[in-house]
Amino acid sequence: MTALELALQNWPAWVLWGLVASTGMATLMEGAQLAGASRMSLPFLFGTFLTGDRRRAIVVGYVAYLLGGWAFALLYALMLGSFAGLGLWALTGIGFLAGLGHGAFLVTVFLTVLPLVHPRLASDYDTMQDLGRIEPPGAFGLNYGRATPVVTLGAQAVYGAVMGLGYGAAIAS
Repeated sequence: MTALELALQNWPAWVLWGLVASTGMATLMEGAQLAGASRMSLPFLFGTFLTGDRRRAIVVGYVAYLLGGWAFALLYALMLGSFAGLGLWALTGIGFLAGLGHGAFLVTVFLTVLPLVHPRLASDYDTMQDLGRIEPPGAFGLNYGRATPVVTLGAQAVYGAVMGLGYGAAIAS
């Protein structure tokens, strides 16, 4: 059975575990923000991309964040399905490593490009007249706190491990 056939057959598993993984990742990242370790809120950044109302942005952002989590869950399911014969713990480890890679891409590429496409995010090229805009993340997200890259990598790794464990259990049985 191909990875696509496995994903189609086991869609309730990747939908469920995508929600669980996204919730866990959001909880870790928002918890780090509440604890003062990072000022980055991906749901807020996604929400302000879609609406100029900062009060609504967080709600809109969480909806977009969860929908994105499900989209990534399908990608993870396809990837994990290609390693289905390796067993549950191998799939958990592969998910963890994929999450680390995902996080590394997020802090090195995505956060660098985001100010260039986000309509309400300032960039390094903006002038003092643009003070009403949201502060850009900077290299590795360091403008949002020194722990931001570590928190982001850890939260993404947890997402991958949860997907590997949860979806892996569904396809390994």
